[in-house]
Amino acid sequence: MERKQAVIIAATATVFIWSVVMVALGQTAAVAALAPALGLTVQQIVQAGRVQTAPASGHRVASVPDKQEDDAP
Repeated sequence: MERKQAVIIAATATVFIWSVVMVALGQTAAVAALAPALGLTVQQIVQAGRVQTAPASGHRVASVPDKQEDDAP
């Protein structure tokens, strides 16, 4: 398993376990209030885990070395 995949699984599991613990402790109102934040967290974790397949611009530019100044100390 890749490291990135393991981090995504761990983060998602942490969010899920936190929600379960809050419900078990009777904090259903807190979970209901924080549900949008939990949803956004999971969405961003999933989005970060996806491979970016957008094509590059295709415009290649040759690198230019830095200009050295003659009067530099």
